[in-house]
Amino acid sequence: MKRVTGIGGIFFKCQDPAKMKEWYKNHLGFDTNEYGAKFDWHENGNPTEGGYTLWSPFANTTKYFEPSANNFMINYRVENIDALVDELKKEGVTVLDNVESYEYGKFVHILDIEGNKIELWEPAGE
Repeated sequence: MKRVTGIGGIFFKCQDPAKMKEWYKNHLGFDTNEYGAKFDWHENGNPTEGGYTLWSPFANTTKYFEPSANNFMINYRVENIDALVDELKKEGVTVLDNVESYEYGKFVHILDIEGNKIELWEPAGE
């Protein structure tokens, strides 16, 4: 069973997400929107299969990264999130919530051994 297949997103806290998005847009050319910036890519060796990685600043006051006290969270792309969560639970990994489904995929959160919150994402259609 495959586990992580790529990085789905990089999320970090900052003083002012709107100003941060504007700075990255003006100085580094990010095509930002309300969520941040989306970087499209294609699977190695298969130009018809693609995906994206999301870059997203959050307000310092966000509770979304809790229970981690860190200022960042990584989102990893996975295949078959339900089977993976079952395996992780068997391995003693802390699973913070139930798998949630949205139009763009399924999500669940876990903790690594140092208490960093990790978001797992199975994109819709995979």
